[in-house]
Amino acid sequence: MMEGTPFLQLANLCQKLEETTKRKEKTRLISSFLLRLNEEEIAPAVYLIVGTVFPEWDPRVLEIGGRTVWKIIDKSKQATLIPKPLTILRVRKYFEDIAAASGKGSRKRKENLVESLLSQASPIEAEYLVRIMFGEMRIGVVEGMMLEAIAEAARVDLELVRRSYMLLGDLGEIALTALKRGEEGLRHVSVQLFKPIKPMLAEMSYNISEVIASHGGKTAFEYKFDGARIQIHKKDQQVRIFSRRLTDVTDSLPDIVELVKSKIEAKDALLEGEVVAVGTDGKPLPFQDLMRRFRRVHKIEEMVKEIPLKLHLFDAIYFDGKSLIDTPYEERWSLLSKICESHLLAERIVTSHVSEAEFFLKRAMEAGHEGLMAKALNSNYTPGVRGKKWFKIKPADYLDLVIVAADWGYGRRTGWLSNYHLAARDEKTGEFLVVGKTFKGLTDEEFTEMTKRLQEIKTSESQYTVYVKPSVVVEIAYNEIQKSPHYKSGFALRFARITRIRGDKSPQEADTITRIKQLYEKQFEHKARQDS
Repeated sequence: MMEGTPFLQLANLCQKLEETTKRKEKTRLISSFLLRLNEEEIAPAVYLIVGTVFPEWDPRVLEIGGRTVWKIIDKSKQATLIPKPLTILRVRKYFEDIAAASGKGSRKRKENLVESLLSQASPIEAEYLVRIMFGEMRIGVVEGMMLEAIAEAARVDLELVRRSYMLLGDLGEIALTALKRGEEGLRHVSVQLFKPIKPMLAEMSYNISEVIASHGGKTAFEYKFDGARIQIHKKDQQVRIFSRRLTDVTDSLPDIVELVKSKIEAKDALLEGEVVAVGTDGKPLPFQDLMRRFRRVHKIEEMVKEIPLKLHLFDAIYFDGKSLIDTPYEERWSLLSKICESHLLAERIVTSHVSEAEFFLKRAMEAGHEGLMAKALNSNYTPGVRGKKWFKIKPADYLDLVIVAADWGYGRRTGWLSNYHLAARDEKTGEFLVVGKTFKGLTDEEFTEMTKRLQEIKTSESQYTVYVKPSVVVEIAYNEIQKSPHYKSGFALRFARITRIRGDKSPQEADTITRIKQLYEKQFEHKARQDS
C-alpha cells in the first residue's frame, strides 16, 4: 500500500508551473498543492519545488556529478524493473541518504542510490528529479514566489510571512508554521541561536554627499573590509560561525572560535562581523587567499598559521535572550562596544561632514580595505533586504574590454545573450584573452539590443554559448583583479559589471593584458602578498 502524496503529483505541478508565465497562476497552483499535503510533507515539498533539498543553512549536499547522473539515466532506460510508485517523503529520504553517504565507497553508494531512485521514476518524475539534483529547476519559482504562495495558502499577510522567513531562513519551516498555526504561529517566529538569518544588505553609492543627505544629514561610516562576512552564534562556551551564504564554517575558523569564547562578554549573543586574512605586516591579503581558509577542511591548524585572520565586529542582532532586529543601529553598536574589546570593533566614525567622510575613505583604502559602509543611525536590522538604510561606498576601477562570447540567459533573461565573456588584448599575439564574465549592468532594452548585435557577428555557437567577432567594447567597473588558473590570461576580475557600451572605441583601443598585470601589481601598494 502506497503512503503519502505521490511524487508524480509534484512533478505534474512543476510541469504546469513551467508552462505558465503568469505569476498569479503560479502562486495559485502552488498554494492549492500545499493545501493538499500531509503535515510532514509540507517542508520537503516546498524545497523540492524551488529546486533544492535542504535549507540554506543545512550543510548537507548531494555531491553528485553530472556525468554520473547521465550514465545512470542511460542505464535506467534499459532497465526492466517493475517501478514502485515514489512519494514525496520517499524521494526526500533518498536525497538524505545520498547526502549522508561518506567515506570509503561513498561514491559507489551514491550512484546506487541515484540509480535506485531513477529506476522507480516515470519519465516526467525522472526529469524533475534530475533537475533538482543539478540545482537547475528552471520553472520560474524562486523564494519570493514561494512566500507568496505560502501566504495565499495559509490566508495570512504576505509581509508577516516575509518577515518570519527573514528571521528563520527556512522556507520549509515557515510553510509548515503558516499552514498549521497561521498568523499567531508566524508572529512568534524570532531569531534563534544556531539558526543563521539572512544578512542585511546595502545599496551601492559613489556619492558621499547623497548618502549623508539620505540619512538625514548625519550617518555612521565604517570600514568596508575586503574579507568574508560572518555571523557568530554564542551560547555560554558553545560557538558556531556561519558564512553570508548561511553555511557553517566553524570548523575552518578555530582561531576565531577561541577569540569569541575569550573576548566576548555575553552569555548568549548573535554578532556580525568580517574576517580578513592578514600578512606578516598586518596588512590585508587578497580575497582569494582568505577563501583558502574558508574552503579548508583538512590540516586546518597549518592553515591557521599560514593565513592568520583578523576579526572586525560591526553588529549585534541578539543578546541575552532578546532579538535586536528592531533596535536602532546606534543602540546595537553601543551594546556591541560594551561586550567586546575596542580592537575587535570595525573602524568607525559618525559625521555630518563630507570632507571628514572622504578623508576616512582615503584612510580605509590606504589600509588595504575596499571602501566604506554608511549606516543610518536609526536603522533597524532587516535580514535579507537591500535598501538605503545601509550603503556601500567603493571607489571602482574601470577597464575597457571586448566581448568575445556570451551565454544564453535563463529565468527572466531567457531569450537574451546576457552573460558576457570579457577579454583584454594580448599585445604580443593580438589575441583577446578572457579575464572575466558579467551579466550585470545593462537594462532590459540594452540586453535585447546587445543580443541582436552579437548574433550579427557570431562566428560559432555551442549549446549555451555564442562566440563572436571581437568588436564590441564595453567599459567595466570592478573591485579587484585576482590571479586565475581558469583563464588563459591568468587573471580574473572580481565583481565585474558593465557601466557603458563604448561605441566610440575600437577593439584595438581596449585595455591590454599588460595593463591588467600592472593594475594587479598596483593592488599590493596597500595589500599584503601571500607567497605562493
